[in-house]
Amino acid sequence: MAGESRAYRVLVFAGTTEGRELASWLSAQGNVETCVSCATDFGAHLLGALPHTRVLAQRLDEVGMERLMAQGAFDVVVDCTHPYASVVTANARAAALAQGCEYLRVVREGEPEGDWVRADSPAHAAELLAGLPGNILLTTGTKDIATWCAQPGLRERIWVRCLPNEASVQAARQAGIPPERIVGAMGPFSLEDNVALIRRSGVRTLVTKASGTTGGFWEKVQAARETACALVVIGRPTREEGLTLEEAKAQLARRFG
Repeated sequence: MAGESRAYRVLVFAGTTEGRELASWLSAQGNVETCVSCATDFGAHLLGALPHTRVLAQRLDEVGMERLMAQGAFDVVVDCTHPYASVVTANARAAALAQGCEYLRVVREGEPEGDWVRADSPAHAAELLAGLPGNILLTTGTKDIATWCAQPGLRERIWVRCLPNEASVQAARQAGIPPERIVGAMGPFSLEDNVALIRRSGVRTLVTKASGTTGGFWEKVQAARETACALVVIGRPTREEGLTLEEAKAQLARRFG
């Protein structure tokens, strides 16, 4: 129809709570066409069916991201990936720059400081854990499970809480973690959930990432304190600048409102 303006086109790199919330919000705006890119089928499944939204489940490198942006003619790219997915964020930013797309980065609150042991990386954490006694609860997923299990004496003490999908559970199994010490569950987890698992598994050390309020970080901190567990926190790879989710929504609303 003459005079009818085209829909505003948004590409969202998701796989996080923020990504799902933003996609849902965009789908309700009416004059927005959204493409949501997730790295896994499980991430795409969590989004569900949203109006005016196309969901892709595929790991993309920088070239793949550039190709997607070129094909989609997006007005803006919003990066809602995990704060520890630094390579993905670097690729998304570079691809957006190469394609001349506006790029917005959604970030969580900064990394906190506290009375816990901070590790610079999973490998560093594994070295630290070698000197701590008792069972260990990993709440960091299974991406680095091989790193943990390569450290002598750790595999026999590890419990893993991971996403309840076949890929995550199978990764833990292949690393040598027996089924009875693999807990496939989907968060968010309450203080009570964490305390119950710590007591059930008899762990003496809990390992987490500094994933912020959205990632249930403070519930894990409190659970460790209540159960007298040692707490090892893997620090974020980089200090990021960007927008909160609400700031990103407001900025987008000004674009197409």
